[in-house]
Amino acid sequence: MGRSDDAEAAAECRGDPAEPASRALIVVDASVVVHLALRRALGRLEPHEPAAPTLVWSETTSALRQLAWRGDIEDRHAEEGLRALQALPLRLDPAGGLAEEAYALAVRLGWARTYDAEYLALAIRLDCPLLTIDARLARTAARFVAVAPPESV
Repeated sequence: MGRSDDAEAAAECRGDPAEPASRALIVVDASVVVHLALRRALGRLEPHEPAAPTLVWSETTSALRQLAWRGDIEDRHAEEGLRALQALPLRLDPAGGLAEEAYALAVRLGWARTYDAEYLALAIRLDCPLLTIDARLARTAARFVAVAPPESV
């Protein structure tokens, strides 16, 4: 994604009149995507154009498998969630493009891992809200971007 694409996406997110937008961008993390998928509620994202780093696929697949493995949900339910995720119209931004920003954020925030930092870096880059049900990430992200409350979708 080039810089002009970033500028267009940011303008769309802000609702600049020069850039008409049908749906506002919102960065979604794996926690909220899995939550909505398991409740068959991914359609609640329709008013938005959900965006995420490519990492979201690995995290959501892993979370669904872990829930089934632990017996928290049936395998069938995890597989249904995975199919719903695959049908989700999700704007994906390559993780490689976010690596330096995510690393710098993780260092700045004292985080050992960069996973959450990728979602935050993307929200900062796109100048869009972040939607998460992870309370720690939401508290930290609020210092940098708007955080959409989970009940907003």
